[in-house]
Amino acid sequence: MRAPRATSTLRRLLSTAAVCVVAAGPAAFIPAAAAASVAPGSFTGSGFDACSAPSNAAMDAWLASPYRAVGIYFGGNNRGCTQPNLTADWVTRQQANGWHLLPLYVGPQASCTTSTKPNRIDNTQAAAQGRATADDAVTQATALGLEPQSMLIYDMEAYRTDDAACRNGVLAFISAWTARLHDRGYLSGFYSSMGSGVADQVANYNTTGYARPDYLDFARWDGVATVSDPAIPATYWSPQRRIKQYRGDHTESYGGVTINIDNDYVDVAPLPSAQFADFTGNGWSDVIARLTGNGSLVLYPGNGSYVDTGAAVIVGTGGWNAMNALLRVGDLNGDGHEDLVARQASDGVLWFYPGTGSGFGARKQIGTGWNSMRELTAIGDFDRDGHPDLLAAQTSNNALYVYPGRADATLGPRVQVGTGGWDTMSELAGVGDFDRDGYPDMIARLTSTGALCFYPGRSGGFGARRQIGTGWNSMRDLVGVGDFNRDGSLDLAAVNVSSNILYVYPGDGTMLLPRVQVATGFSGRTPLL
Repeated sequence: MRAPRATSTLRRLLSTAAVCVVAAGPAAFIPAAAAASVAPGSFTGSGFDACSAPSNAAMDAWLASPYRAVGIYFGGNNRGCTQPNLTADWVTRQQANGWHLLPLYVGPQASCTTSTKPNRIDNTQAAAQGRATADDAVTQATALGLEPQSMLIYDMEAYRTDDAACRNGVLAFISAWTARLHDRGYLSGFYSSMGSGVADQVANYNTTGYARPDYLDFARWDGVATVSDPAIPATYWSPQRRIKQYRGDHTESYGGVTINIDNDYVDVAPLPSAQFADFTGNGWSDVIARLTGNGSLVLYPGNGSYVDTGAAVIVGTGGWNAMNALLRVGDLNGDGHEDLVARQASDGVLWFYPGTGSGFGARKQIGTGWNSMRELTAIGDFDRDGHPDLLAAQTSNNALYVYPGRADATLGPRVQVGTGGWDTMSELAGVGDFDRDGYPDMIARLTSTGALCFYPGRSGGFGARRQIGTGWNSMRDLVGVGDFNRDGSLDLAAVNVSSNILYVYPGDGTMLLPRVQVATGFSGRTPLL
């Protein structure tokens, strides 16, 4: 386990090492303008962690070691060792020297922990504690210069497995910790023993409504440097989302410096981007819906596992019922925020609403006569000119057109990309480059049968469609939600007509995988954006 080791021993070793560094340690090159970056970045190889962050001199000496990842205990009310060396300058220097940092946070432990750590989870307030702890972790990480999208690992020491309330408290705490870190733009890691914490995370990997950690750091002191383990399914926390602590408390010496360490084998990489549908800019896809009762637009933040209806935020006040088409079109004006396009029902005027990340700015008119068009769809950068485009079918001839976006947040002359027959299709949804061939793709439903069809994007149009689902007349408001779970493949969301449950259908680059329930109670919420 990552229990703190004897502080006095570590200090003695490091103070001795500091004398040796001048004679034996290799000099380190430090770029003058180096800046802290995302931790740990991409790394596969050997690492270590020490109770207190070693001095700069000790870290320089250990450049002679086989290690290039180092665990740092950056916060938490159960952190056991002082950190006189751990500063923002230290972080910048070590990252510049090629060290991959593994930030560890030792907060409240399970109420039934087998450790001696004094601060415990209150099982009746576990979720609130998890959120508050995540906020503190972000504060501490920010102070050290650890940027958003860094992995922050929660150190949960071993606990008894015969106490259901305790185990449920841990799960509620870690789910809230993960969801809140995602809100704040950081990634969640989880460290524990195989028999308690890791076993419970594995058992709840696919539990509806559980925000699982993005990375798993597991302890099995068998001396084997690997991240594979028979107790962890190969498809869980894969690829490159694992760390294994394979040897505990001992000393090693490099460059004349001795440090008391644990050994880790690390196989991690940054998560894939959500690509689109991230309205708040925190790295995770969101869902926006109109409340038909009062015409408001509401943002439901996503966290990769579910849509948090309890954290819903109004991003557009009443009046949106005057619109009969609403869609997020991506960043049309190039300011870094997702924008919205809407059609006014009374006269067919098309309006552009610039997104701000928390709402929308003043609208501007970008088209007239749009009541002659149906199935307005955000198709992405279809012509690959760097600007998102709009797709729509004309009612009179049932042909399909792309309206190219322009840098001034307007639409250029339309281009026909599909001939007649589109009156047989409904629920058109742009899903980005679903098949990863470099062109945006589309999914649409054949209204007569409910079959779901995939249309691969091609230069100037679409390739031959293929069926990827049946029974889709039971669903409404199909919309692409980017890479919702950030596994590297683009996904689709839809609401069940009878139950009003919101589902995400994960993509795999070819088909849609079994759906995942991400929210309930979506009656009176339409359309989805």
